[in-house]
Amino acid sequence: MTKIISIVTPCMNEEASLQDCYESVKRIFEIDLPGYAREHVFCDNASSDGTESILRELASRDECVKVIFNARNFGPARSMFNGVLSTTGDAVLLFLPADMQDPPKLLPEFVKRWEEGNEIVYGIRARRQESLIMRGVRRLYYRIISRLSEITIPSDVGDFQLVDRRVVEALRQFGDDYPYLRGMTFLCSSRSVGIPYEWKAREKGKSKNRLSSLLDQGLNGLISTSSVPVRLALFGGTLMALAAIVYAIVTLVISLILYPGAAPPGIPTLIVAIFFFAGVQLFFIGLLGEYVLAIHSQVRRRPRVIERERINFKDQD
Repeated sequence: MTKIISIVTPCMNEEASLQDCYESVKRIFEIDLPGYAREHVFCDNASSDGTESILRELASRDECVKVIFNARNFGPARSMFNGVLSTTGDAVLLFLPADMQDPPKLLPEFVKRWEEGNEIVYGIRARRQESLIMRGVRRLYYRIISRLSEITIPSDVGDFQLVDRRVVEALRQFGDDYPYLRGMTFLCSSRSVGIPYEWKAREKGKSKNRLSSLLDQGLNGLISTSSVPVRLALFGGTLMALAAIVYAIVTLVISLILYPGAAPPGIPTLIVAIFFFAGVQLFFIGLLGEYVLAIHSQVRRRPRVIERERINFKDQD
């Protein structure tokens, strides 16, 4: 029986790259993976350019192309997770960006490693075609996630992963409102292998990931995989409180015993201390607020994605 390999491509305003992405995947299956069936799922996040018409045209002439049109922009994480759960393949490439910054040419190697018994084959972004500052920030973030996470998440690993159907079925059990897919997969299996590659610069179109979106995704990854930050806040706040008590005692001894009447000169120190500890408190309150927001989103039980239309999902229409 022919095995099916599914590919998920979330997109928003990607009219410049969609055709190239589709042709690249199709060509890889024709030349390098002729013994496998292809299922390419595109998840459109309410694009405002010509993306929708291109997707409709691709789906009309190729039944291997399946399309999900979302009612509005629900963000790449939710849209991608919904697409992954909608696949039928024996193995699923969780994320292939329409701009192909993660190269589809690695798919044959991914499939080979999967056939060897690995349930997760993940790409390692060993090199990046981007500015030195962004490379440094991303490397630092990935290492913080790897160190603080309660599960083992390899450094420099994104959503560019080929996972077995068993992993996909395990993902259905997750009820996360804001799924952190690259971490969730490693909760489902330890049978994994990594393949290093070069993350390429975008050739067509513009990135839809603004700084605010990157920060949002980064914070979600941190609070989704680790309780260390909130515990650091607890211990840090305790240490700050003890330091404040010690400082108060020292000031009291100096003012009343060693140098009586020297209180007025200490007013600047008092002001500095007040603002310092107020800043520390605000920082920790903000950190706790991130966890509270995550809980708030979770308990409302809203759907991750509301779909407007599906194309070529014959058994699900």
